[in-house]
Amino acid sequence: MTFFHLDDFIAGWIGGASSVVVGHPLDTVKTRLQAGKGYNNTLHCVLTIYRKESISGFFKGLSFPLASITLYNSVVFGFFSNTQRVISQLRYGDGRQPCSMLDLTVASMLTGLVSVGVGAPVDLVKIRLQMQTQPILAENLNLAGAVTLRSAGLQGPTVYRGPLHCISSILQSEGLTGLYRGAGAMILRDVPGYTLYFIPYSLLCDWLNPDSSASPHPCSIWLAGGLAGSISWVTATPADVVKSRLQADALQQRKYRGIVHCIIKSYQTEGLQVSLTRQGICSQYKKFSSGEQAAGETDRVLADLFMVPVAVDLPVFFRGATVNAVRGFPMSATMFLSYELSLKFFRSLY
Repeated sequence: MTFFHLDDFIAGWIGGASSVVVGHPLDTVKTRLQAGKGYNNTLHCVLTIYRKESISGFFKGLSFPLASITLYNSVVFGFFSNTQRVISQLRYGDGRQPCSMLDLTVASMLTGLVSVGVGAPVDLVKIRLQMQTQPILAENLNLAGAVTLRSAGLQGPTVYRGPLHCISSILQSEGLTGLYRGAGAMILRDVPGYTLYFIPYSLLCDWLNPDSSASPHPCSIWLAGGLAGSISWVTATPADVVKSRLQADALQQRKYRGIVHCIIKSYQTEGLQVSLTRQGICSQYKKFSSGEQAAGETDRVLADLFMVPVAVDLPVFFRGATVNAVRGFPMSATMFLSYELSLKFFRSLY
């Protein structure tokens, strides 16, 4: 029996192309929420992009993912399926033997590790193109060496003219290693992420299709793939936030030295803001309840009291989780359905 099946790669390529078109608008929103500034929530981000950049704003950087993520998904699905056959051959002496849960876990983790080699440069270029229209972060701007701008509404310059110009600029300024900035965080995201992608899909397909002798119904594939995608993306959000920030970092002045520094600085700056907002609530409430406000200030104090945002601990690391859950379903449902139907078609030819 031949271990290597080319049709897995071709089917993965077709599924990847379909999923990119479906998921790119929400991917842009997710990236802006995680690495951008000035968005209160998902809806505010969507409306801001539409108001300032129109519909085309949601498709910034699409051409490169459409060309490259198709290759990426081809590698992911082709490698995963062929690895299962190799494991089955080595463990059971038959490549057609269904994999156990341990086998699926090993194949998924290896797939996540291998995917970074192709996926890190793809994600980097996509994020740089998506983020270059964002306002310059205030903490990156310094006047007279010591005076820091506390707030900046300056629009970042258009640095890259397109994907190829972005790649050449990164290679010139940062070298080959620049294309793999954030790869460590991507490993932390994708190794467990693909485990929680392929295993739930397999389990849900088995549950929705008790008759293992028959092929799963397309509706079952669509539902299982969508749920698996949502599970995987939501659990991978903290690592995805760190990855996005590291990859978007070099657009202006570099802030993060690495994964640990990014985590610490993100928590110190945006975690501290959560503490300050809570302190703001307490101080405004005490001022109002003690009657310290001057005449005519009651309305203002009440307004301040109710306008102070309340947030949970470490919100920064779950920024974009809602978008990931919503985006992950149609993308993964489309990916798995296109993959399985394409594979079924190819294998009907021989």
